[in-house]
Amino acid sequence: MQRPIFIFAIIGLLLLSACKNNKEEPGIEERNEVEEITFLTEADRIEDFLEDFDTGTTELYNATKVSDFYKKNDFQPIWSKRELREDLFRNIENIEDEGLFFEDYHGERLQKLLSSLDTNAEVDNDLLELLLTDSYLRLAKDLATGKLDPTKIHEIWGTPLNTIDAEKVLEKAISEGNIHKSLDSLKPDHLVYHQLKSALNKFKKNGIEEGPTTKISTGKLIRPGDNSDRMPSIAKRLSELGYFNGISDSTNTIYNEDIQKAVKEFQLDHDLQEDALLGSTTISNLNLTRRDRYHQILVNLERWRWYPKNLGKHYIIVNIPDYELSVIKEEDTIRTHKIMVGTEVRKTPIFSDEIGYIIYNPTWTIPPTIKKNDVIPGAKKDIGYFQKKNIKIYDSEGTDVDPASVDWNSSKARGYTYRQPAGPTNPLGIVKIIYPNEYLIYLHDTPSRSLFEKNARAQSSGCVRVQDALGLAKYLLSDQDSYDDEKIEEILKSGKTTQITVKQKVKVHHFYWTVYQKKDAIKFIDDIYNLDQKTWDLLKPEA
Repeated sequence: MQRPIFIFAIIGLLLLSACKNNKEEPGIEERNEVEEITFLTEADRIEDFLEDFDTGTTELYNATKVSDFYKKNDFQPIWSKRELREDLFRNIENIEDEGLFFEDYHGERLQKLLSSLDTNAEVDNDLLELLLTDSYLRLAKDLATGKLDPTKIHEIWGTPLNTIDAEKVLEKAISEGNIHKSLDSLKPDHLVYHQLKSALNKFKKNGIEEGPTTKISTGKLIRPGDNSDRMPSIAKRLSELGYFNGISDSTNTIYNEDIQKAVKEFQLDHDLQEDALLGSTTISNLNLTRRDRYHQILVNLERWRWYPKNLGKHYIIVNIPDYELSVIKEEDTIRTHKIMVGTEVRKTPIFSDEIGYIIYNPTWTIPPTIKKNDVIPGAKKDIGYFQKKNIKIYDSEGTDVDPASVDWNSSKARGYTYRQPAGPTNPLGIVKIIYPNEYLIYLHDTPSRSLFEKNARAQSSGCVRVQDALGLAKYLLSDQDSYDDEKIEEILKSGKTTQITVKQKVKVHHFYWTVYQKKDAIKFIDDIYNLDQKTWDLLKPEA
């Protein structure tokens, strides 16, 4: 632990005793009043200051920031007023309503010191001053930016990280005499965050724990009508979750129609493919307990602390695991679209950008990852690959290249540009919506529109396929009278690739959350990129 380079001497400390009831449990309501401390003075350099205490419970989270804070403020105490101390402690005591943890902010130690001010040694009250400041600085940072660093969890994180000057916020809170107001102003103010808090409250009221839960063992895929010794445990688990009302017969090993119906209902509720197939994804979701779901809510509250506090007045928000895009204007949802996103191997990244332009009848320039992993291996197997896929090859000067002339085992093959012309087979469909970014990700149409009827839609190579992309493009151009329905139809029929600048200021946010409240129900959806558990392992209270 880094030691601070100062020690406090508290001058004029006076404890006024008051009546106390020995039967009362210690709480934040102090039974004593501390007269305002006059000042703190810098003493000789004493490197062993904190080692006078039990460092297992009193080590500061950031001794350097605490030290710098007091130096900047001439070593004046800031927690001498009872109202300020109690205000901060109440926020720490109730911090689990935000999905954070009492023990992460010196909770137990503060409770003990605050409830025994009349019997504390002077050095304990010196320490209390330090701990309160340290707790505030950490709590302010966690509420404003999140406890975790998302760049260490996500392979690609392109949304700017939130920042905070916690020391400045603390100074303002003390000067205004309102700790709660200052902390409350740091929290996300988005509807989904508030819904998650409501879901957390309801979930806790109904109980985090549940009775004995049936664990379904892993195994091969079970299809309707199959015979499997896992069926009794599957039926029992579905019954525990309220999806199956039949008799869980330990002798019935047939995957019958009644259980299939229950599985489909469960799949529908969790945005799984509604096919009644019992594969690893459905089984893993069935195995999640109420405590697991509670952790899932906490994880999603944390995610919303990572996202920008101001999403803009007019924006598109893409919830990757929910396969849905929403257009928000002035806090109202204007329209929603089903989407397809990247597979687990080719994840759609988290980032934010602004719509730049729309392209009708787009060509498709194949991005580097697909070029490396799909196109070149395809050419090695079959030189007719390009004719079948209607892909043209160009050198650095834009000259056509004959596939038969290329050594597909050489590095030169990676230097060519591969492009598919506009047309009915183009994977981008008839329109794409561009928000220039380093990941080469955009919204686009698709000729494979039947795939939108599936529940699970992690089908793409990273870009976002949009159902009724033409309607979304029309909305984005609705402020430009020159591009009415007749004009757009003319452009589409021409087959000519046409780029149109979007004049409205519309942000696009690619986010990832797996829980939200829909009306009065808490909706848990499949964690398609397996990020919930990874995040929880880092988020959970420190041992």
